[in-house]
Amino acid sequence: MQLSKLIDHTTLKNVTTTGDIDKICSEALEYGFAAVCVPPYFVQDAKKLVGGSAVKVATVIGFPFGYHHYKTKLEEARLAIEEGADELDMVMNLAAFRSNDLAYVETEAEQLSRLTAESGKILKVIIESGILTDDEIIRCCELYKHFPVQFLKTSTGYAERGATVEAVRLMREHLPSQIQIKASGGIKTAEFAKQLVDAGATRLGCSASVAIVKGETGSGSY
Repeated sequence: MQLSKLIDHTTLKNVTTTGDIDKICSEALEYGFAAVCVPPYFVQDAKKLVGGSAVKVATVIGFPFGYHHYKTKLEEARLAIEEGADELDMVMNLAAFRSNDLAYVETEAEQLSRLTAESGKILKVIIESGILTDDEIIRCCELYKHFPVQFLKTSTGYAERGATVEAVRLMREHLPSQIQIKASGGIKTAEFAKQLVDAGATRLGCSASVAIVKGETGSGSY
């Protein structure tokens, strides 16, 4: 298993600098990571740094809480695509979901997935599994399986609990095969990363990516 090919090398702190972006893009090229995941402000910079390589540029939409209006997320997504993003990690509207306004959540999913499908981009929907019950995780899987999303993603990295093997396994059991799983949040060791992959994850969001591929223990919340 070559973990590097599964990793989205990530920096999403609100104090991220151009120096941080230079660093993770350089590391992504050196280690062959799948993508760099950067704040929307830095999409153009990242695209210039990894352009022409196999490394994709991912960014976040409605991050980190997801309660933005879906029209706001749609505009965020359009701008990100215009500026060069290949993949969009969107936080679902958990406020609407917990309020049982599933029609709103479905509208959001339909609008965003249509845009990414028409643009040939990848959509990853973040469900924040660490704060959901098992039944709620299953409901998310049942909801999103009806839309052309490429990934369901466990976590933003901002909740108290990030990715778990149990959540990934549960998601894999209740998602159709065409929807992949991205595990993120608190992945700091190669051992844990491999456990998540064994449970069904095909992409990993990490800020400790270099330490992980070197077999060391990394720091950072994401």
